Amino acid sequence: MSLRLSTVILPVDRWHEGGRAKWQRAEELGFHTAYTYDHLSWRTFRDGPWFGALPTLTAAATATDHLRLGTLVTSPNFRHPVTLAKELMSLDDIAGGRITLGIGAGGNGFDATALGQEPWTPRERADRFGEFVPLLDRLLTEGAVTQEGDFYSAVEARNIPGCVQRPRLPFAVAATGPRGLKLAARYGQGWVTTGDPKLFEEGTPEQSRAALRDQIDRLGSACAEIGRDPAELDKILLHGFTPDRNRPLESVDAFVDFAGHHRDLGITEIAVHWPIPDSDFAADQAVFEAIANEAVAQLG
Repeated sequence: MSLRLSTVILPVDRWHEGGRAKWQRAEELGFHTAYTYDHLSWRTFRDGPWFGALPTLTAAATATDHLRLGTLVTSPNFRHPVTLAKELMSLDDIAGGRITLGIGAGGNGFDATALGQEPWTPRERADRFGEFVPLLDRLLTEGAVTQEGDFYSAVEARNIPGCVQRPRLPFAVAATGPRGLKLAARYGQGWVTTGDPKLFEEGTPEQSRAALRDQIDRLGSACAEIGRDPAELDKILLHGFTPDRNRPLESVDAFVDFAGHHRDLGITEIAVHWPIPDSDFAADQAVFEAIANEAVAQLG
């Protein structure tokens, strides 16, 4: 099974002071996709520079030629399907059909209260996500949509001429629970995981891989329920949140070992964070670029 290597470029640089150069370098290095987080701010970066995901991806689309681009991930925390669909259709047009939407239910981070709302419970997030994804699917595939929901509605919402990619741009659905996995099976062209968060602090790499194997098995069961072949879905691991942490980025050999184990589980794409000094994503830039140049070839 082949493995693709992608990167995640956090929107922390002014476009003309290093931002554009990173996206262009990602294309030069041959990454399959360059993603960015769709947050209003994030954890330890909260008090520093942080730019909007969709404007950043629009700029990246004009600065690159063939690199795929996407969010990892967008959530309902501060998005509405009607406005998001219009922006995604426009972005896919500007990028010439190179956009992937990573989408998840969201969490209790800073985005959860930035609009003045109380944080949603896990059940409320799942309820909203279960309505958000199907409506977004309709909005991006139908010319005009009217739908009244418990959380999201659309009235004669039009997205003409639609996405460049047909029938719409691909969804990569982040999910580990049963309801989210069913959404991934039905609406996803890809599935996203960070592993099992309960194992991040105290777990072992072996335990993490066992948890990932279980997630992939449960995704397969969700696909089987609707008669879909799970091989149709890309299986994307967002690196940096398993017990291995950043150790796989210490050398090409370390990354090849890490990636090979996960490829054998069924992971088809690994997204690694572009190095940011003095952060959770600190890594040697030269080693990072060597991994981009050499690892995929070694993995066959």
